[in-house]
Amino acid sequence: MKEYNKNNIALARTLRKNMTPLERKLWYQFLRSYPVRFQRQKAIGEYIVDFYCAKAKLVIELDGGGHYTEAQKTNDKKRTEELEKLNLKVLRFCNLDIDRNFYGVCEMIDLAVKESLPQSR
Repeated sequence: MKEYNKNNIALARTLRKNMTPLERKLWYQFLRSYPVRFQRQKAIGEYIVDFYCAKAKLVIELDGGGHYTEAQKTNDKKRTEELEKLNLKVLRFCNLDIDRNFYGVCEMIDLAVKESLPQSR
C-alpha cells in the first residue's frame, strides 16, 4: 500500500461524491467495470489522484481548463514527477480527450494496464 497523507482522506471522499461530469463518464462507462480494479480519488503521498490502479501501478489524471496556465502546468509537472518517484506511471488526459475521443482514451488505458502487468505463462 502506498503511503498517503491522512489529512487528505476526507477531501478524497468529498471529491468522490462530487466528480466532474467527465470523471463520471470515465468511471461509470469504463473504469468501474474494468477487469483490473481501479479506485477513484485516491490519496497517494501528498496528492489525491483522479484514478488509481494499484496492480498496474497506474495513475490517471483528467485535466480541465484550469490545468493550462503556466503555474498549473508547473504544478502538474511536479506532481507527475513526485508520483513517478513512487514507481507509478501517470497518464494525463485533457477533458476534450474524454469528450471527443472516449474510446481512444479507454484503449490507451487498457494498453497501459496490460503493458504493466506480468505476462501469464
